[in-house]
Amino acid sequence: MAERITGHTELIGLMAYPIRHSSSPAMQNEAFAKLGYDYAYLAFEVGADEIEDAVKAIRTLKMRGSNVSMPNKTLVGQYLDELSPAAELCGAVNTIVNDNGHLTGHITDGIGFMQSLKDNNIDVIGKKMTIVGAGGAATAIEIQAALDGVSEIVIFNRKDEFWDRAVSTVEKINTRTSSHAVLYDLADLDKLKEEMDDSYLFVNATGVGMKPLEGQSVVPDKSYFRSELIVVDVPYSPLETKMRSMAKEVGCKTMNGLGMMLFQGSAAFELWTGEPMPIEHMKEVLNIKYD
Repeated sequence: MAERITGHTELIGLMAYPIRHSSSPAMQNEAFAKLGYDYAYLAFEVGADEIEDAVKAIRTLKMRGSNVSMPNKTLVGQYLDELSPAAELCGAVNTIVNDNGHLTGHITDGIGFMQSLKDNNIDVIGKKMTIVGAGGAATAIEIQAALDGVSEIVIFNRKDEFWDRAVSTVEKINTRTSSHAVLYDLADLDKLKEEMDDSYLFVNATGVGMKPLEGQSVVPDKSYFRSELIVVDVPYSPLETKMRSMAKEVGCKTMNGLGMMLFQGSAAFELWTGEPMPIEHMKEVLNIKYD
């Protein structure tokens, strides 16, 4: 990257804490280099108590924009000038675009998820999806699925600190989109199996399956799956989770979250540059392969 830094190089950031583990700088800088953009993407450790000042820095330094991750996704919107419809519905932002000092917040997680399905020839539009989770990624997926035309969205979550958020998400989907959403307690395993039996797509959008919950699954055993069900496990480290392994044993088509990671980054890339990310090149770089 040092060889292509010039006096005209525009800066794009990633503001989160912790952040040193992120693969986003490598992905975005590779894409910029591939297409010849004079941009540099850097990670900045920015905590919740610093995000207001960080937004001021975007304006002051005339940065092209920034990605935002935890713990700042739900905090940063109040310091921006405008929110996209999806970001407003989600109450979260993961991408900021600076257009001559006007800062717009977007959420590309759900866009990335839906695009990864299309890329793998999975068409859930007009069909039923059951999803576990109510955190940031899950909410973005649920909202975008509703906006894109998934007809029925069944959400399961534990009655934990995210339950009220799930209640709010269901209300927003039912009052502000054409989709229909319902919420159930994940402890009701009979209901989980009933809804999975009647769904086209099943999604785990929690951290169960990745460290420190590696080797665990939100689905108790493989009897919950049927071969026609498409199964997506959003965690991608490890690449093969316990849930995906069980689903594969039954004959399900499965995916992990690598495609979602790529396409949410691609959506941000296009917001900043106006051009699509070189997807096929990035698939090779990230070694993304579908079953």
